[in-house]
Amino acid sequence: MAVQPLLIDGAWRAAQELRGSFRAEDPSSGEAIGAAFPICGEADVRAALAAAVAVADALAAVPVERIAAFLDAYADAIDADVDTLVALAHAETALPKEPRLAKVELPRASGQLRQAAQAVRQYSWTHPVIDTAAGLRSHYAPLGKPVLILGPNNFPFAFNAIAGSDFASAIAARNPVIAKAHPSHPATSERLAQLAHTALLQTGLPPASVQMLYQFEHSLGAALAGNPQLGAIGFTGSRAGGLALKAAADTVGVPVYVELSSVNPVFLLPGVLAERAASLAQEFFASCTMGSGQFCTSPGIVVVPAGAAGDAFVDAASKHFAAAAPNVLFSGAVLEHLQRGVATLRAAGAECLAGGASAGPGYRYQPTLLSVDAAQFLREPRALQTEAFGPVSLVLRAADVSQMAELARAFEGNLTGTLYRAQDGSDDDAWRQIAHALRPRVGRLINNKMPTGVAVSPAMNHGGPYPSTGHPGFTAVGMPAAIRRFAALHCYDNVPESQLPADLRDHNPGAIARLIDGVWRVNDLNGPTT
Repeated sequence: MAVQPLLIDGAWRAAQELRGSFRAEDPSSGEAIGAAFPICGEADVRAALAAAVAVADALAAVPVERIAAFLDAYADAIDADVDTLVALAHAETALPKEPRLAKVELPRASGQLRQAAQAVRQYSWTHPVIDTAAGLRSHYAPLGKPVLILGPNNFPFAFNAIAGSDFASAIAARNPVIAKAHPSHPATSERLAQLAHTALLQTGLPPASVQMLYQFEHSLGAALAGNPQLGAIGFTGSRAGGLALKAAADTVGVPVYVELSSVNPVFLLPGVLAERAASLAQEFFASCTMGSGQFCTSPGIVVVPAGAAGDAFVDAASKHFAAAAPNVLFSGAVLEHLQRGVATLRAAGAECLAGGASAGPGYRYQPTLLSVDAAQFLREPRALQTEAFGPVSLVLRAADVSQMAELARAFEGNLTGTLYRAQDGSDDDAWRQIAHALRPRVGRLINNKMPTGVAVSPAMNHGGPYPSTGHPGFTAVGMPAAIRRFAALHCYDNVPESQLPADLRDHNPGAIARLIDGVWRVNDLNGPTT
């Protein structure tokens, strides 16, 4: 079988050093489908890096409007190709065409690209600051080096290495991108790369600004991550994989933005359980099984107080899980990882209330609900916070609100933390107590709704303390903040205005919000303060 080409240095070309090939699999059957894609060797990785390094300066100097034009053109091309892209992603991931892929995720991907384009035009990501008394001016600027992006398995569009938020952010900051496609959806990634390449040529960006490799050995990945010619790395995936990349990159000071794991604890307070335990059980079950539980914000742990209302919730939730059909997972590797996670939880004392087994054909697993008392969790907090990536959640039974707060303090860093409280205000004091303990441990604190799903908003934080991510100060979603991960802070001291970047000159290039002598202004430096 012929092997598909790589996108390197502005052209689709055969791998120079082919070390094997692979095909996508239909998760519902486990059968290989579609074309063969290359596992490339060192020569191809080096070629991609060299090409990206060679165009980094040229891309950093490209006018703002052309960068924005590329992002918009790419977004338009994705929207126009919805039928082909959705069919490919459905075949490779078994995610439903409607509404997940066609109505939710694909529009999110193109929307992110357009939001990045808007941030580029408005210079909002550059955060210009001017101190006239000290003669200092600073802003965020391109790294002047390539960015390596490794996409996850669970979002074939919105987090794809060549179309997702990391990609849009790196390009918006005017850095070349080397995208490493995920092997769970190579044909989807190939089609996106074709659309990106066409948009690149149409808008006149340097041809090697966007490149894509499909697969290479872990040792090559570590060597690439540890190459000082890289400017930064964006990674979403397993904790082990992300930490291996980070360890390699740290040796040469390459910044790495990794999203690793999260159990996203949900606290159900006594009053809200008394109000609506049955409806909360349905809401919880739906969130756990949405997308077969393969979301980074799936509720992996729910904390429930002891008592009749808590018992009613657990009983109702158990029935939902027990009655559900096995869910299709992305791959055999995901299934194996999930089985290991459940085994770890059970070995640490968790009891299986429903599910707990794999099923055929393909890669399927029963929706699974486990339970353990709070005292055991506090004795084994590390093992009982093991992420089980799939339709699995662990119920913690707490004696009272005080113990719920103690549990909150025992959690590792997470992307989200959720609290449900009663409408009559009876839970408000408990909410404040638990939220105070939980707030430093989560990136996003949520009230009265399940955590599954991430709004693409400038106010969103899709990040959190370690081990949910590698740095608590950054988000992978939301422009302009996401762009600043792939930027450098440049300061100019007593530099003549003619030599300054456009957004730092006296004349404002277009309603940019700039911090001038401690005041946010959108007019020219010497104009009236508004």
